[in-house]
Amino acid sequence: MQKIESILTLLDSADNTTKNEIENMLVEIGDEAVPALVEQLQIVKGIKRGVVAMTLIRIGNASIEYLKKAAKNNKDFEWVAKYLITEIAGTCAA
Repeated sequence: MQKIESILTLLDSADNTTKNEIENMLVEIGDEAVPALVEQLQIVKGIKRGVVAMTLIRIGNASIEYLKKAAKNNKDFEWVAKYLITEIAGTCAA
């Protein structure tokens, strides 16, 4: 979790190229990053939120279980989770 938060902190002063590199770093961490990313998605705003959401979509199916759990426990987050799950399902079907 600390590693994910540290990486996300880099987004505070990131240009578009750096933002893409940070997203790629998170995707490379893979499935083990998913729980922390889903937790962060419920907290962060702006650019960070977009990068976290895109990372979860790119990681794919491993994100779905954690998004469903988060939606169940946080009704305000439910629409975000449903949207991302739909995006993941569409990406995986393509």
